[in-house]
Amino acid sequence: MNPDKLLQVRDIKKYFSVKTGFGATKKWLKAVDGVSFDVKKESVFALVGESGCGKSTIARLVLKLLDLTSGRIIFKEKDISVIKGTALRSFRRAVQIVFQDPFAALNPRMRIVDALSEPFKIHNIASGSEIRDRVVELLNKVGLNAEVLSKYPHEFSGGQRQRICIARALAVSPELIVADEPLSALDVSIQAQILNLLQEIKKTSGISMVFISHDLRVVRYLSDEVAVMYLGRIVETGKTDDLFAAPKHPYTELLLSSVPKLKYSFQHAPGEFRLPVDSSDMPGAVDVPPGCPFHPRCPRRFGPCDQISPELGKSGESSVACHLYKTS
Repeated sequence: MNPDKLLQVRDIKKYFSVKTGFGATKKWLKAVDGVSFDVKKESVFALVGESGCGKSTIARLVLKLLDLTSGRIIFKEKDISVIKGTALRSFRRAVQIVFQDPFAALNPRMRIVDALSEPFKIHNIASGSEIRDRVVELLNKVGLNAEVLSKYPHEFSGGQRQRICIARALAVSPELIVADEPLSALDVSIQAQILNLLQEIKKTSGISMVFISHDLRVVRYLSDEVAVMYLGRIVETGKTDDLFAAPKHPYTELLLSSVPKLKYSFQHAPGEFRLPVDSSDMPGAVDVPPGCPFHPRCPRRFGPCDQISPELGKSGESSVACHLYKTS
């Protein structure tokens, strides 16, 4: 175990059974299919990919909101699949989530002061008048003030509600925040404000973060490392600057080419090309094609691509699952 790694995800899988016709062979939706990554202390690790690739399922597995089909998730050198009692309570305090929809994440019948007071009461962090002071302090951290205490969620804009959700996540002084598409439900003008708030939290609090998004511009701004997912698997991972400067996997290039006005250069091996944005649709996670899952959409496919599934291995400073590269 490495003490510098706060979270270690090892070959996790999550399969859901799919209803089929009477007498038909049982099928499985492979939402997450053998994913491994590490989140270092005081860093932001981003998961990116198209809708349905398994990003949010990983978030719920890390938070222990779903049970693993197989694999291990290690938090601070403890396997979270077996923790119970006091250890589970400590884990719940140490790992918090910021959801995609801030309105759905807040109880519409609960005043903000009550919503933000709950974590202090549940975890016995503060009591009495001290709670109100701590709540006001939290609101100040996220750019709000005491005037909002008696209001209800419907009285706020989407950006203000997300600030409140972030304040609630910060209430218990977590070591890890899982942010699951925290900007996608907000207007573009508000997204920048929340992104700047997350950046400030990153700089000042020392909290690590698993940041889930399909917006590569946001990921480039906030993250230290990136993992690109496709059909439940990681196809490429590396430091953010390296991955954006020289993407290796053809699917990563497809994602980058779809981002407006995003400057990057390709350093291919071998040959130069650019994947068209209008490639065919992604296959379903129930009937994943044999071989490399991306091969039906990849213009660089060759011999082994439709038969052998490439393993994720080191290629320079990055890791990539592609037959075009020699990995180790």
